[in-house]
Amino acid sequence: MKRVLSLLGLIFLFLAAAIAQQSPSPAVDGGRLFFPHNFIWGYSQFDIAPPHNEPDPNLCAANAGDFGGKDAPCNAFARYMLSGYVEVRPFARTELRRLFFFGAPNFLFGKNVPHTLYTWSPDAIGWERSWGAGITIGRGFELRVTQHFLFQRFGARDRYLGQADLGLNGPWGRYNVIGVRKYFGHRDAD
Repeated sequence: MKRVLSLLGLIFLFLAAAIAQQSPSPAVDGGRLFFPHNFIWGYSQFDIAPPHNEPDPNLCAANAGDFGGKDAPCNAFARYMLSGYVEVRPFARTELRRLFFFGAPNFLFGKNVPHTLYTWSPDAIGWERSWGAGITIGRGFELRVTQHFLFQRFGARDRYLGQADLGLNGPWGRYNVIGVRKYFGHRDAD
């Protein structure tokens, strides 16, 4: 059942991304104030890591295999990653058109233990996420405020996983930042 739901979720995500493909058009200065034609955009990405190269969300120690071998309870090393980015610009006119909100979730799946167990299992490990708001300054610059949350484990991994368990902080921990982003260049779609 987990595999079917995971597969359906993956298919839905890629279908939604495919349907959303269209030529970008600038928000108009006239017309409605809220939710212009192109007020939401983003991307989704699916990655597969080859054996012996699993992403480590820093939930289990690298020597987790020493604490149970192939049956080690701490087997949260990913094989698959599903990530994305969504940006919403809800205003079409006035200076509020520079305001935007964004979110970036990253989901990890797999059941692997370095040097001990390598599987193609799609078991859900958890997700990390960040969200925030920003203002377009001009000349390709944006001012952003971002909050990154702790890694949230899923299912059977949402508990103590034995001696190799490193705790709940995940790879980055929880933080807030204020940053500046600069865009450059222009790439035409093929």
